[in-house]
Amino acid sequence: MLNIVLFGPPGAGKGTQSENLIAKYKLVHLSTGDIFRANIKGGTELGNLAKSYIDKGQLVPDEVTIRLLESEVNKNPSAGGFIFDGFPRTSAQAEALDSFLDSKGQSITVMLSLEVPEEELKRRLLERGKTSGRADDADPNVIQKRIDVYNAETTPVKAYYQQQNKCSEIHGVGSIDEIFSRLSSAIDAAAVK
Repeated sequence: MLNIVLFGPPGAGKGTQSENLIAKYKLVHLSTGDIFRANIKGGTELGNLAKSYIDKGQLVPDEVTIRLLESEVNKNPSAGGFIFDGFPRTSAQAEALDSFLDSKGQSITVMLSLEVPEEELKRRLLERGKTSGRADDADPNVIQKRIDVYNAETTPVKAYYQQQNKCSEIHGVGSIDEIFSRLSSAIDAAAVK
């Protein structure tokens, strides 16, 4: 079973590449944002709990996020694997994910880290902001803040997977097909370990 963490700063191309990886490797896409929205809309117990934090402007605690992810994984018993998008964001979340997967006799196969220079990220996000309708992609100050938060808070997760020899850094500049080929090569190499 393939379990992949797709990692990278805003604008690195995670959304575009995850669609290609899902199609090629028959993975189930687990996006914490999508899971939160679906559970809140569905009025589930965990969704209501997550909403209580979100409504106060607080981060949803790791325990709640992990329980939501566990629920989604358990809904897909015949999956060939999962691609985790937007999770884990902290080392504590990575440890919790490892514990959960271990309880199912699984583990993370590889963490793919899309490496893109900051100036290229800014250019991509501003370009996307012209067509996406997302206000956070149109304001250079907001873009810089998002990149800064990523660098300060999320980058330590990369070190967590590096310590396990599961981190594969992928050059994230080039055509979509070139980057996809690099990602596929890294997955194929990790899958045979």
